[in-house]
Amino acid sequence: MVFNSVFIFYSIIIVWLVVLTIFFVQMRAHYNKLTVNSKGDGLLDILNGILKNQEETKTHILGLEKGLATVYRDGKFHLQHIGLVRFNPFSDTGGSQSFTLALLDGHQSGLVMTSLYARSGHRWYIKQIEKGKGKDIQLSKEEQEAIAHAHTI
Repeated sequence: MVFNSVFIFYSIIIVWLVVLTIFFVQMRAHYNKLTVNSKGDGLLDILNGILKNQEETKTHILGLEKGLATVYRDGKFHLQHIGLVRFNPFSDTGGSQSFTLALLDGHQSGLVMTSLYARSGHRWYIKQIEKGKGKDIQLSKEEQEAIAHAHTI
């Protein structure tokens, strides 16, 4: 009975040592894989390098976010909305050969260009737009329609 108890005890210890050895070999292989291309002396140097790289990346990302915010803010002043309306202003012409073109930025400011076509000639009108309304000038129905169409696109 004592012999069986000692045998079982040593068997458990041997199995435990085998499990620990397998675990140790796997950990060492993983460690070697982590440190294969490193210049540091050990895992601590590698982890410190990773943390330093992470801080540099964080600083770089913050700079990119600031730059993106600037681009987004400045982009509001670029041409963003275009509206086109064709119409027939005179009864002596055939078809809708006249048009109004609205060119607006992100603040709904820009210009409206109207081309009136008649048999006797061609006339162009340009009006300044601020916040979707004519600046110090009355807008025609077609010009207002072009602005409204530009807002939907």
